[in-house]
Amino acid sequence: MKARLYGGGLWALLSIATQAQTTDEVTVQSGRLGQKQFDAPASLKVIDGEAIRNAGAQVNLSEALAQAPGVVALNRNNYAQDVQISIRGFGARSAFGLRGIRLITDGIPATTPDGQGQASTVSLTSADRIEVLTGPLAQLYGNAAGGVIQTFTREAGVQPEAQVSSTVGSYGLRRNDVQLSGRSGNVGIVADYSTFDIAGYRNNSAAQRNQFNAVVTTQLQEATRLKLIANVFDMPEAKDPLGLTAAQLKADPRQAGTNALLDRTRKSVQQNQVGAVLEHRFHSDLDMQWRAYTGTRTNLQYQARTTVAASGWVGLHRDFEGLGLQFKGKVRDAANGPLDWVMGVDMDRTSERRQGGATTGGEKSGDLTRNELNQARNTDGFAQVNWHWTDAQGHNPYTFTAGLRRSQVQLKNTDDLPLVEGNGTGQVNYAATTPVLGATWHALNTLNVYANWGQGFETPTLSEAAYTLQGTSLVGLFNAGLQASRSQHTEVGLKWTPTTVTRIDAALFHIGTDHEIVTLQSTGGKTAYKNAGKTQRDGAELALKNDWTPQWRSQFSMAWLRAVYAADFTSGTSAITSGKRLPGIPDQQLFASLHWADQGFASGAQPRPLGWSASVDWIARSQMWANDLNTADSSNYARVAGFGQVNLRVRHRQLLGPVRAELWAGVDNLLDKQTVGSVIVNQAAKQYFEPGLPRNSMVGAVLTLPL
Repeated sequence: MKARLYGGGLWALLSIATQAQTTDEVTVQSGRLGQKQFDAPASLKVIDGEAIRNAGAQVNLSEALAQAPGVVALNRNNYAQDVQISIRGFGARSAFGLRGIRLITDGIPATTPDGQGQASTVSLTSADRIEVLTGPLAQLYGNAAGGVIQTFTREAGVQPEAQVSSTVGSYGLRRNDVQLSGRSGNVGIVADYSTFDIAGYRNNSAAQRNQFNAVVTTQLQEATRLKLIANVFDMPEAKDPLGLTAAQLKADPRQAGTNALLDRTRKSVQQNQVGAVLEHRFHSDLDMQWRAYTGTRTNLQYQARTTVAASGWVGLHRDFEGLGLQFKGKVRDAANGPLDWVMGVDMDRTSERRQGGATTGGEKSGDLTRNELNQARNTDGFAQVNWHWTDAQGHNPYTFTAGLRRSQVQLKNTDDLPLVEGNGTGQVNYAATTPVLGATWHALNTLNVYANWGQGFETPTLSEAAYTLQGTSLVGLFNAGLQASRSQHTEVGLKWTPTTVTRIDAALFHIGTDHEIVTLQSTGGKTAYKNAGKTQRDGAELALKNDWTPQWRSQFSMAWLRAVYAADFTSGTSAITSGKRLPGIPDQQLFASLHWADQGFASGAQPRPLGWSASVDWIARSQMWANDLNTADSSNYARVAGFGQVNLRVRHRQLLGPVRAELWAGVDNLLDKQTVGSVIVNQAAKQYFEPGLPRNSMVGAVLTLPL
């Protein structure tokens, strides 16, 4: 597998050296300051709306993120647990949702103060673009910022329109969407309502989702702009097929995991959120941005038994809110060149009532066995300066970046059933100052070389602090002894456009982490965590784009990552020796794509070209491990083989009078490879494996009507 990955990368690198690609340069968030993507002193990937729509049914964030180097986006095909996303190895241990990376939607955090996030609430059907920031500058976003994913809803155009779309596919997939957009005077609105349901490839994997996303923008005054955001996510039921052991996977990848059918494992989620972002320009060199948000989230999950008599449910009701304020400006007459600066504060809070109990036949039974109030809050201040150093001739050969964030995070638990397992009430406070330094050498108008260094930290989540090991038993006592992990990030990279239509990005990085949070013991659906000594991540990333002709375009990205434990530690009774690979992280990833469009590609001059288009993607991933021990013996097989997968898309757009019609068809895993889509890291019953889909297809139609 490794030879195929390196061979494909060498072929693409040699072929692209004489080819070209058009880049519509956009302004991105480089740390906390906006810059042109090419000038940003950081590894940044922008995935535009066209790429999002071409990636699939617009259900899972992992569809589009496959093309971002450094991002491992694993689709569990299990809607009860969300997709598994890691960036440069951060977030790979998450058993559900997102962990170790920050998710922000339309300027509003979708990650809680303790570092837990949910990707399923992102509305892909109305997304304009996705920005992925990796490297040291991500640390300016605070706790658990191993990387930052920002999504942005598209804004209304001048012409009011209605868009209706429908997608059907294998295993009962159905996706329907209605979107209205328009502008009246200074007010614009985009409102999107989508439904999704699927019977599922595996037994007990059916799911239903309904989502509403609306963004209203209004120019209150010439210098004042307000954005209002509302998002409703309703998942009435997502059945949980659980993971499989190696033997179960080999026997029948479509089966549900042990006791999933017996205990009717499933999950329901309801989330409502509203937010506001106010921007005001005092003058050409001073802006202010203020944000506020609030929302609620309700989860109810039914779990499988791990012994004959023990199955249970876990429910939570969460209230969350936050405020943010920042000022951004420019000092034009600073010594030896202008300064761009930003400074601000972030304050976020979440409070959730977490309860649990036993189940019989997949329904609640008996008294509560868990009743807690979990709380997390953060109060952070941050600042960043970009100094565009200018020589005597008025040239800008260097840009220097400096940033600092001071973070204070509090985790608190109040146990209202102290007599069940002992008093689990507890509190812990974490504080960190995380600096960032960087420099960019503008070697040529077409070549930027940069280097960055930064420090980061990651606290435990409330769920990771929920259990303590006493003797050989896991009990529900708040684990205040867990330390926050501390990391040092170093990165060097370049961005090169050898021609007006060619783009090459490359980066090398080293990350050393102390006190990495790892599994201590997992049993009976409970997991206790501890701090390991050290981990080390060394990697390289390469992204290449080119246009062969106005009708042909290619894209290629490759990532290498060696993520290992750099010191011995114990997990339960097992000794984990230095050099073991961190689980859930492949050493190599590759994405290669070839696009054809008979009328050319979308651009500022041609935003939605008509005619035929087609694309073929190749996604490859090397082997990875599912546990800390990296075991491959028959009694505890935890190795996931590497694979390559081919996806195909064909699309046709035409005008039918005033109506714009689009028909498309796609086939994923065209060569019908047997794959593992994701792993459940260190799963206690060795049910590590979540099967990927065999060959599957989908067809869709989109109608856009002017109003």
